[in-house]
Amino acid sequence: MQEVYRYQRSAGLGGPVRTSAQQGPDLTLRCTELDKHGNITVRAGEFQKSELCAQHGLQARDLRKIDSKFVNQMPAILVRRHAILVNLLHIRALIEADRIVLFDSIGAHSQGNLVYELQERLRSNARAGPAELAQPFEFRALEAVLISVVGSLQSDEEVLVNLVQNLLAYLEESVDRAKLRELLQYSKRLSRFEQKVLNIRDAIEEVLEQDEDLAAMYLTQKLHGTARARDDHEDVELMMETYLKQVEEIVNHIESVSSHVRTTEDVVNIILDSQRNSLLLLEIRLTILTVALSSGTFLTGLFGMNLVNTLESHPTAFLFVSSIAFFSIVALTFAGLRSMRKVLRRIN
Repeated sequence: MQEVYRYQRSAGLGGPVRTSAQQGPDLTLRCTELDKHGNITVRAGEFQKSELCAQHGLQARDLRKIDSKFVNQMPAILVRRHAILVNLLHIRALIEADRIVLFDSIGAHSQGNLVYELQERLRSNARAGPAELAQPFEFRALEAVLISVVGSLQSDEEVLVNLVQNLLAYLEESVDRAKLRELLQYSKRLSRFEQKVLNIRDAIEEVLEQDEDLAAMYLTQKLHGTARARDDHEDVELMMETYLKQVEEIVNHIESVSSHVRTTEDVVNIILDSQRNSLLLLEIRLTILTVALSSGTFLTGLFGMNLVNTLESHPTAFLFVSSIAFFSIVALTFAGLRSMRKVLRRIN
């Protein structure tokens, strides 16, 4: 397939833009490339996947981890012979000994912040001192990625936790139906966020458990032909453990808030059950009263029939029948309430 590339100076970023024509959308990836000095060498360039594989020594399956079209990819840090592939949150990156390639993803704003952070970090490191004292480029780039990921998680955590805590404080004062719906939504958001953080923690832990991968992350030494011992990876291990600890702190905080939410839900359910039981008791009392009144109505109905009896002309018959009806209503009411109390005592 014949390719036509176009280069232009990008406004404000100082890097050329590389695009390709006549390529299928599923066969290309859009990316931005920075060199070891923090300069943008390619901005929003489109590359064929086959070209990327050949240029960076990757397999086609490796590109799935950094292809934004695969939206359900699990977070991962993959170490290859000459590169480190990173897929964490909004960041999909390929790190080599002398450059980093950032692939387009959904979080374009966050990626723009990452580009700025990378430029600042790489340029400040270049001014830090002698080259032999400087941290290898791949570690600086990887640390910038981890800083961006942890910062994004902490920002999302702060917003979500504040919303949840304000809602829980309201529910402690009053149980409102609309607020309970909000609590349900926030509970689901907390669960999704917790799972996202756990996936990132697992991705970092998976790398830390592999001595071969940690030793293989020293790309600069491999570029200069120096072999790294399998257990000689203290620098990168300490760096990754630092950010793993921060991620675990986020996990612990979210688990604590989730536990508070579950406790509040349990208390609210107890309150609602109590109110429901009160309504049921009221309904039972009304039913008992209705039955008692029906007994009195039955008695008066007997005397209301058009049948001749000896009581029509009796001077005290009306008071006698009315008294019997009244006392039967009272007796049945008290008997029903007493039976209800006995049942409640057995239940409690």
